[in-house]
Amino acid sequence: MTAVASTERNKEEYSFIYGDEAISYEVVRKPQPQSAPNTQKKRKIAIKVQPNCEVVISSPDDAEREDIHAAVMKRAKWIVDALNEFKSHHEYVQQKHYVSGEMQFYLGRRYVLKVIEQPDAIASVKMSRGKLLVNLARFDDNKTAMTKALVKKWYEVRASHVFHQRLSELLPQTTWVKGIPSFRVMPMQKQWGSCSAKGNLMLNPHLIKAPKECINYVILHELCHIAEHNHSERFWRLLSSVMPHWKEVKSRLDEMAELYLNE
Repeated sequence: MTAVASTERNKEEYSFIYGDEAISYEVVRKPQPQSAPNTQKKRKIAIKVQPNCEVVISSPDDAEREDIHAAVMKRAKWIVDALNEFKSHHEYVQQKHYVSGEMQFYLGRRYVLKVIEQPDAIASVKMSRGKLLVNLARFDDNKTAMTKALVKKWYEVRASHVFHQRLSELLPQTTWVKGIPSFRVMPMQKQWGSCSAKGNLMLNPHLIKAPKECINYVILHELCHIAEHNHSERFWRLLSSVMPHWKEVKSRLDEMAELYLNE
């Protein structure tokens, strides 16, 4: 699962004090891989700061509370620095009103929204010369709602087309995948994508706003879950084999997450 924020159940919530600030964090406990004997390397405590400023700690299910807290305090400064960086990104994110002049994204490029009234015209959306043009038959009290609905539907249609295209081009690299996985486009607030136990993919239409390389990363990430269902070391090795620079690509996607997800 390529997540924007943790969606795991049965989370434990704690906090720590850094300077004058209380920092909350969630602990998600995961079982040790059954195939790993005691002599092999065990799952470690991992700390992630999400773009929405959630701090998520992944730990072995048998880890002591004191050990988890000690690991958090050891990286307290790093956590606070990461939170401050993401908070600085949020300052530039404003709620959209779907009026002419607002910025929209498509495949990593910025487009200016322009809403046009054309009597007797069929409501539609199209791209032209750096603009995302929305045609309405008339302006009334439903103008904003209609514009938002049209733009949302346009993104979903384009996402379905582009994701299918990217999946077809990426499948030859994923030799462990048998056949063509089914996928559907579904709006999600906290995930870019997911892969079911049966190998069915679900992709967030907001991902169409990101560069193709970021779309490739999310699709490859989910395809790797067909072979490795957890984020084990084998999973990350598999992902690195098909996208060696995935960390840089993920970082680019994380930096823009709040803008891409903004509606």
